[in-house]
Amino acid sequence: MAIITFSREMGSGGIPIVHQVAEELGYTLVDGDIIKSSAKDYNLSQEALQQIDEKPPAFVENLDRQIELDMSRIQLIVLEQALLGDVVIYGRGGQDLLPNITSVVRIRVIAPFEERVERWAQREWIDPDLARSLVRKSDQQRAGFIKYYFDRDWCDPLQYDLIVNTTRMTVKMAVKLIKQAVESPCLAEMSDGCNHKIKDLIIQKKIQIARLDDMRIKDIWFNIDVTDCDVTLSGHVYSDAERLAAIDIAEQVEWVASVTDNLKIVNY
Repeated sequence: MAIITFSREMGSGGIPIVHQVAEELGYTLVDGDIIKSSAKDYNLSQEALQQIDEKPPAFVENLDRQIELDMSRIQLIVLEQALLGDVVIYGRGGQDLLPNITSVVRIRVIAPFEERVERWAQREWIDPDLARSLVRKSDQQRAGFIKYYFDRDWCDPLQYDLIVNTTRMTVKMAVKLIKQAVESPCLAEMSDGCNHKIKDLIIQKKIQIARLDDMRIKDIWFNIDVTDCDVTLSGHVYSDAERLAAIDIAEQVEWVASVTDNLKIVNY
């Protein structure tokens, strides 16, 4: 079971690489189309997808809770696809959604800014100045998205296994390198136990979604840790009623084996 994640800059030429890798390996491509087609099953509207997909929050308290809820639902779609294995995850913070999962190959596709602007202007038949503005805005949104939700520098090369500069590497060469990485015996050896870890991430995400969607919990300042389907809740809540609601939420999630309550009640 292998998982490939792609992070790309707008206009970098990542799309043909992604599609060819998925096609040649016979992997499922998890992209915007599959998220749109799955949205209804996860209580996601198409309007919500347009507003939040790969964008930072609004920094308005009530709105941000809904944004985080919808973002968590998108992330759950990606995680459940990852559990199936043999997938290519295009964007959506895939490399950060799957921390410490050794079956993941993390790819980043880049190109110089002005070259990306030129490519985007040609592709969309638009004025170069408009293309420059759109590419810059896209970079800022995606960097902000990764920073806010995962507290990471989007451009940090140490977070990727392979960085493809499309000014120096052809699509064919990039696809060949990625396939070699995926088919490496070392990756197969490191894949043992990864499904259990992904299941833990899914449990954690489902509890996060239920917590955000439950108005019995006023705020969300407590932690959810999951190991081998055992859940530990820690941090603080504002009342005993909130504590009981948090425990109730966790106990109702599929696959949960046990719930340990380390929550503290803090009255303000």
